[in-house]
Amino acid sequence: MKLILASASPRRTALLARLGIEPAAIDPADIDETPCNTGAKTEIPRDHAERLALAKCAAVAARHPGAMVLAADTVVGVGRRILPKAEDEATARTCLALLSGRRHRVFTAVAIAAADGQIRLRTSETQVIFHRLDANAIDALIAAGDWRGKAGGYALQGAAEAWIRWISGSWSGVVGLPLSETRLLLKASGFESEING
Repeated sequence: MKLILASASPRRTALLARLGIEPAAIDPADIDETPCNTGAKTEIPRDHAERLALAKCAAVAARHPGAMVLAADTVVGVGRRILPKAEDEATARTCLALLSGRRHRVFTAVAIAAADGQIRLRTSETQVIFHRLDANAIDALIAAGDWRGKAGGYALQGAAEAWIRWISGSWSGVVGLPLSETRLLLKASGFESEING
């Protein structure tokens, strides 16, 4: 069965390869990822990840009728606050200072549209605690450069891993694609591969 990955993330492609899957095509959804803050209601991290994963999946499925589409979105949350993807050094520094010494949650929602159009969703929640990050530690993480484009301003699979004091949940979910949830979704959606054995 043809599987379309609705993401340009090389990390998601690499994680899919751990399941023995190479997507037939990569087609990023390119949707607006701004959190919904209407009136008194502010979108919380889990809801934001799930809404974006579903929206990405639907957008790409519309372009590939009859194919299976996999989309995902990763959101770092501190309490009810959604941390941005760090596109510049100042944002990365702000995120790292906020995460220093405290617990945060990483939500990765995975949505799969089956060939019949049915969309299934699963979300992983991982709790992470950084050691306290002084100015030198933050400078070192910034210099490593793997914060670019990452939710919360860090990459668990990069330099930041040496500063993680505790993690509970899915390591692959923090990287961008929770393998357990993805495997179960693919199986439920009828994807035929070695993962169903």
